[in-house]
Amino acid sequence: MFRPCIDLRNGQVVQIVGGSLTDSGAGVTTNFVSEKPPRWFAEQYRQDQLLGGHVIALGPGNEAAAREALGAWPGGLQYGGGVNADNAAAWLDAGAAHVIVTSWVFRAGRLEWERLAELVRRIGRERLVLDLSCRKRGDDYFVVTDRWQNYTDLKLGAETFATLAQHCAEFLVHAVDVEGLCQGIDEELVARLADWSPLPTTYAGGAKSLADLETVERLGRRRIDLTIGSALDLFGGHGVRYAEALAFNAQNRKGG
Repeated sequence: MFRPCIDLRNGQVVQIVGGSLTDSGAGVTTNFVSEKPPRWFAEQYRQDQLLGGHVIALGPGNEAAAREALGAWPGGLQYGGGVNADNAAAWLDAGAAHVIVTSWVFRAGRLEWERLAELVRRIGRERLVLDLSCRKRGDDYFVVTDRWQNYTDLKLGAETFATLAQHCAEFLVHAVDVEGLCQGIDEELVARLADWSPLPTTYAGGAKSLADLETVERLGRRRIDLTIGSALDLFGGHGVRYAEALAFNAQNRKGG
């Protein structure tokens, strides 16, 4: 199924090449910057009853824009970007259905189980999405953090997903090496996610056509959802029409 997104940079809705994002912001490759405010996109998703999309703040200066989007579709969107144990509840109060966390639960390349436990104590696992965005090294996929620039020692696999599933409600996985390139999805990763994950999981990265949505549905065995960014006409893309993605969801909800 198709899930929507709202990526924010400097308070504007954007689409970028994920692997180009840095702490300084220098050298970022931007595919799209919207003239429309974040609220416009959230209201569109609300009108079309698209649930489970995510609002991601790509760096500082996005809090007001994020709150605007969440307020326009309360309970309909997840929020990620700088989330930690101290501010997670506030983002839920602002209208997020779930908060999405990656970097804060890692330190020096290792998963900090105490931090994850603290987050779960504060908000409950049912409101938490773990972002396991990854890059391939050799034959394996490893979680990357800090604007997707730093590898951790957490290798994705069935055991990893089974363990972490006890602490969250969903997973979000960006395939960083293909994110924003519109050159096709990482089919190997999608198939592996279907094998590994016992929870609802959204894959993002590289989608360029409606055929990619069909491929994710097939390889993911109807268990993996797809976020489409730069290829979507809402974001200036030419590969996928938003109306087509909506029609795909409607057909598949009916079992077509």
